[in-house]
Amino acid sequence: MQDDKLSRRERQILNVVYSGGELTAIQIWQQMEDPPTRTAVRTMLRILEEKGHLHHRKEGREFLYSAVRPREDAGKSALAGVLQTFFDGSLERAVASHLSDPKSNPDDSELKRLAELVRRARKRENG
Repeated sequence: MQDDKLSRRERQILNVVYSGGELTAIQIWQQMEDPPTRTAVRTMLRILEEKGHLHHRKEGREFLYSAVRPREDAGKSALAGVLQTFFDGSLERAVASHLSDPKSNPDDSELKRLAELVRRARKRENG
């Protein structure tokens, strides 16, 4: 079973893996912003495997790490957790919170795409 509770560093490592595909521990370490020690990265890779987010295969003397699930699937699961934890499961409250944040600055085309997604959801619900 996958444990979706991730530390900041674990999320950072997953982001590198999702961006790079199959990578060695050293490649992951090199691509991290302000990385911890290489030993710490290797430890976190093992933890991410135990949590069910990564797996590895051996090639020569190196382990190559890759994500277990596609990024979008992992994102859906993480979003569901955020919605439940911070917004009582309400997508409306989460979107309202985001849009009311002064740092949120969606452009007109993004707002149009959001409106189109709402229209499609209504159509799906009404059959």
